[in-house]
Amino acid sequence: MGFMKMGFVLGVLGFMITLLDDRLQLCVAAKSKNVHYYDWVLKETNYTRLCSTKSILTVNGSFPGPTILVHKGDTAYVKVHNQGLYGVTIHWHGVKQPRNPWSDGPENITQCPIKPGSSFTYEVIFSDEEGTLWWHAHSDWTRATVHGAIIILPALGKTYPFPTPYAEETIILASWFKGDVMAIIEEALATGADPNVSDAFTINGQPGDLYDCSNETTYRIAVKYGKTYLFRIINAVMNEEHFFGIAKHNLTVVAMDGAYIKPITTDYIMITPGQTMDVLVTAKQTPGRYHIASTAFVDADVAFDNSTTTAILQYSNIAKYTNTSSPTLPDYNDKAAAENFTNRLRSLASRDHPINVPKKITKRLFITVSVNQLVCPNASCDGPDGNRLSASLNNVSFVTPSIDILQAYYRNLNGVFTKNFPDEPTYIFNFTGDVGNNTLYPSLGTKVKLINYGDEVEIVYQGTNLMSAENHPMHLHGFSFYLVGNGTGNFDKKTSPQSYNLVDPPKVNTIGVPKNGWATIRFLADNPGVWFMHCHLERHASWGMNTVIIVKNGPTKQTSILPPPPYLPPCSKS
Repeated sequence: MGFMKMGFVLGVLGFMITLLDDRLQLCVAAKSKNVHYYDWVLKETNYTRLCSTKSILTVNGSFPGPTILVHKGDTAYVKVHNQGLYGVTIHWHGVKQPRNPWSDGPENITQCPIKPGSSFTYEVIFSDEEGTLWWHAHSDWTRATVHGAIIILPALGKTYPFPTPYAEETIILASWFKGDVMAIIEEALATGADPNVSDAFTINGQPGDLYDCSNETTYRIAVKYGKTYLFRIINAVMNEEHFFGIAKHNLTVVAMDGAYIKPITTDYIMITPGQTMDVLVTAKQTPGRYHIASTAFVDADVAFDNSTTTAILQYSNIAKYTNTSSPTLPDYNDKAAAENFTNRLRSLASRDHPINVPKKITKRLFITVSVNQLVCPNASCDGPDGNRLSASLNNVSFVTPSIDILQAYYRNLNGVFTKNFPDEPTYIFNFTGDVGNNTLYPSLGTKVKLINYGDEVEIVYQGTNLMSAENHPMHLHGFSFYLVGNGTGNFDKKTSPQSYNLVDPPKVNTIGVPKNGWATIRFLADNPGVWFMHCHLERHASWGMNTVIIVKNGPTKQTSILPPPPYLPPCSKS
């Protein structure tokens, strides 16, 4: 009996030594890098906006939350203490987390939520990202107020691939709801109806002077004439893509989603939820006050927040100005303006910032992106025709499990997910034409797609005309990918690839699939792990427009998922 106990102890010690050895190798490899430590407290905090006060979930009492500042290749440890009312997880949007899905964050995909009264420490491993990313809660709709910026400076001793700006400013676009956001989505999911739209948009937590009770608190940015500023713009809005501009000032976009692009000069940008853009602005207009404005781009027949959030760009050393110039932004449904901007984006693709577009594709996926319905008995729901609103990828509406998929995959637990997410739709129809009731009603399931390590992957996202067609911002965790092509109508296997850009496509983590159109991405599957793929319009994600990509381990320890950390938040089926 003593020998049996000793054998068990030695076995456990052997496992722990292996786990520590793997993590120690990472520490040694990162010895020349900086390590940062953050301590965050999730808690309810009272905020007053639009003439009323309510309690919102915050990090360290601030909205937006604190900024993470690192250099390229650094590591950050973020200890999150949950003193709120709900279980919550945090996602590091656009951070690849090489071999480390344990700290990626989506609830019940790579971890179970941090329960109220408990804590969890995230290990955020930065690799080749450089520029602006962001972090946000990844549990239900908690990201509405739980989010903040990630600023990744060039590696020590390196500089920007453009002249160093005089100063930098972070601009976070977000949504503000007068009601409780958790109650809003819970009611919508219970009744099957569309959730209420937001009551305002905000810039750095403030709605701006076009809303009631907001004039005195409008966010202001002071600038000096002749100086150039770097604005790091983040779209944390819940359900709308946005047009953004500054009155009488050009914007020079130099980076997107943590990667540099060939500079483009424009008087507006179109930025989807989930995307980030780094923009240079030179203060060379007549000294005065100029509106910074952002408003929704929605090219579908759906309810949306049609208001405009503002901040003020104010030149220093000027007399008090009573008038503020406002930008002229495209109309809310100007699809051409959105596409004209998006189609100009190209990777910098320089010697110091090279790209590597996959050319020998070994795995192809064709994924339809649709809004659907689920039939309710006796037409008892509040959605169209008494049904429940739903959404799907390849006509599969994703069901989030009660045990996280990563643990189930790593520990070979049965009954949590199936491995049969289809490579293409099981039923082919005229996706963008008169669709009738074709695949209006999706199947339900927790279906994932397994991909071999080292595969060169191409995914074609195909929008459909089911329900109300619209632009869908699709996001893939664990990777940056190349947007090699997009177009309107149905993707054609023969002719559509002829328009691909394989020379300098933008390297991004979130892309807009055009309304009744398609978009093609490519990436190398070199990051083993469990990675969430979803629409970043929050209502669509809540309805099931999600799936999971699992990249299998490679042939060596260095190409395999890291062992789990010593502690993970426990799962509960309740």
